[in-house]
Amino acid sequence: MATTAHPILVPPFTRETAIRKVRGAEDGWNSRDPERVSLAYSIDSKWRNRSEFVAGREEIVRFLSGKWSKELDYRLIKELWAFDGTRIAVRFAYESHDATGQWHRSYGNENWEFGEDGLMHHRHASINDLPIKESERLFHWPLGRRPDDHPGLSDLGL
Repeated sequence: MATTAHPILVPPFTRETAIRKVRGAEDGWNSRDPERVSLAYSIDSKWRNRSEFVAGREEIVRFLSGKWSKELDYRLIKELWAFDGTRIAVRFAYESHDATGQWHRSYGNENWEFGEDGLMHHRHASINDLPIKESERLFHWPLGRRPDDHPGLSDLGL
């Protein structure tokens, strides 16, 4: 489901709306469009991404533009881990390669907190990178949104 085709989901979240929120975020990030992605976050959103701290939509756009200029052929899968009220915990993995052609699978966990308007105002991400061979890649859909019939993280044993 494309995030633009549905109204903004607001807390408190049910299991169904939390899953839809996670898939909407995955779809946004797989667009690799920093402006589009930034609209899911409050204007004063605060992030911790690895060891970087990002504040506000302008910094989010700058951060993501830099990220996707280095992490090429980026494909991401997110999966709901837990939810409660205004918070959602997610686990994820993405595959990308650098300018030398070295592929990586990056594994992580995110903790999200949303305002009443459904925009994320806090995002805390912990991420680990694993170099992989191109032959070890598991995410093979065309760039963009992951097809509905493509396996998720649990299905892939990740």
